[in-house]
Amino acid sequence: MESTQLPKLPGYNFRDPTKVNYHRHQMFTVKDGHMTESTKFYQEGSGPEVVEELMRSSMRNLDDRSSQGRPVTPKNYAIPRIPPVWLKYDRHVLRFYGYFQEAVNENPNENFRIRKCVIMHHLDDETTYVTEPRVENSGIPQGVFIKKHKIPKQEGFLQWQDFGVRRNIEMYGRVFRIIDCDEFTRTFFADQGVTLEGPESYPNETFDKTRLMVNFKQNPPDMMEIKEYNEVKLGGGHPNKNLKSFISNDRKVLSYNVLWEDTSYDGGLKFYKLNYYLADDTVEIQELRQVNTGNETFPMMLRRMKVPKEPILTPCPALSLRQEDYYNYMDLLIGNSVHIYAKDLQIYDCDDFTKNWYRENLGIEQKSLQVQKGGNFLLSNPIPPHNGYGTEEDSIGNVLKLMPNAPKPDMYKIFDNDQHVLRFECKLISSTYEDEMRKFILCYYPSDDSIKVFEIVERNSGIVGGKFLERRKFKNPYTQKYYEHTEFLIGNTICLQNHRFLLANCDEYTFKYMEDRPSEFPQASYSAILRKIMSFGRTNKQQFLVSILKNIDDSLGKNIPYKVFLEAIEKLSVKLTYQEEASLLRKWNKGQFIINIEEAYNALKNS
Repeated sequence: MESTQLPKLPGYNFRDPTKVNYHRHQMFTVKDGHMTESTKFYQEGSGPEVVEELMRSSMRNLDDRSSQGRPVTPKNYAIPRIPPVWLKYDRHVLRFYGYFQEAVNENPNENFRIRKCVIMHHLDDETTYVTEPRVENSGIPQGVFIKKHKIPKQEGFLQWQDFGVRRNIEMYGRVFRIIDCDEFTRTFFADQGVTLEGPESYPNETFDKTRLMVNFKQNPPDMMEIKEYNEVKLGGGHPNKNLKSFISNDRKVLSYNVLWEDTSYDGGLKFYKLNYYLADDTVEIQELRQVNTGNETFPMMLRRMKVPKEPILTPCPALSLRQEDYYNYMDLLIGNSVHIYAKDLQIYDCDDFTKNWYRENLGIEQKSLQVQKGGNFLLSNPIPPHNGYGTEEDSIGNVLKLMPNAPKPDMYKIFDNDQHVLRFECKLISSTYEDEMRKFILCYYPSDDSIKVFEIVERNSGIVGGKFLERRKFKNPYTQKYYEHTEFLIGNTICLQNHRFLLANCDEYTFKYMEDRPSEFPQASYSAILRKIMSFGRTNKQQFLVSILKNIDDSLGKNIPYKVFLEAIEKLSVKLTYQEEASLLRKWNKGQFIINIEEAYNALKNS
């Protein structure tokens, strides 16, 4: 026991008789993985008022003196109240995993390389250490990449706050990508209130794939055969893996009816029988013979063998290390297609034993499909488009026959329509004013459907008249068929070699030609036009005629302009084509486009 009132001189203090332990007080201890001090005066995690009190006590003026004039030293002053960084984070290291990308020049196999690194940051002095794990036979100097020291950045040095998962960090001109960290690093960041992102994988590179192929080791395929040979030689039994399947499924064959649609020139539907052997999972295909087909019959399309789903073609099948997937009974269901060596076989039926086997063992009900067995399918050769030389009928003869014949004309059509020429007055549809004033005569020859166009010019117009288009057959650009005589009506547009002609009028001979053929030209038939007009007054024809007369001004008298009559029926929703208007005017015209209303009334009434 010592007194604070007595000076510390010999003879002024004495020993405590109750004290039995004279060991030194342990100042440091490890708590929660951290090096801390062992003191009862301060513990981390206390309130802020305790920390302020300790700071005030540590910063207290040390010039205070005791009653004897000596400075007063706080009790337990040698033990630090707050542990320093070098003590608190002693041997604490943050470990990150990352990589940086290195360019590879003049190498045809790769243009960049991914170099994996381990970045360790020491918390006690904020130093960083980067190492690269060594890869066997890489040919690259590996190991310590950056020695342990403080790595500078733009402002100061790298701190632990600069690190994180899925973050890029620049060190001496190289950009390191951090992809993951260890469990201690995640716990430390979580204690500091920082949540790290999840890990990411290394990018793929050609170098790793190359090294995998170089270091790839696999036992040869005949190693198992060598082991079996040695076991039999030493007296062991010969293993038979398929013995159980053979004993339980011997003489059990699933039979299916399949067909193949042959799309070749002399192809068609070909029918086969597919047999699947349950003992060894082999397949054979037999061709079903059909009489009078003209085809050679072969007993077997495919010999008994295991059929792969995707065959691997190799010059040395026995040395192939790739495994093939073979067809089994689950793939052979009715309605499925089996691809066997470039042939798609459709399963449409099976026998009774196969249906019962699927029902009893797998619970699958097989239902037959109805197949229409038609004749042989002949693939027709496509006809190429006309190249523009000669007529199309003459050119197509070279396509259909090796020794073509001259095209035969329709003699009946020539005899019936010989000497008939349909002439129309037409105008050229164009955006140019000078072209719109030009006049043409279009001649259509029904005997061979040919067309010829002349141009009528006025003197001093600057346009050369005469033949505009040579006589020949033209196709309708919209229907891709030759123009027929029923398409030539007043008001229609005819397109000839990118020239559009509007048929404005026709001569008297053309009118008579169309009127003599009312079945072919109903718009030129006088009776058909009258019936069309009266069809709009089906309920009461007399009232309909009275409505037409009411729409005509009485002051005009009996002889009225033809245009007034058209306007009167148009008010009753009666619309006539240009050809019908021209054909009707021919019957009623009294000159100068004047018609007699009584004549028109009687004609409509008697229609």
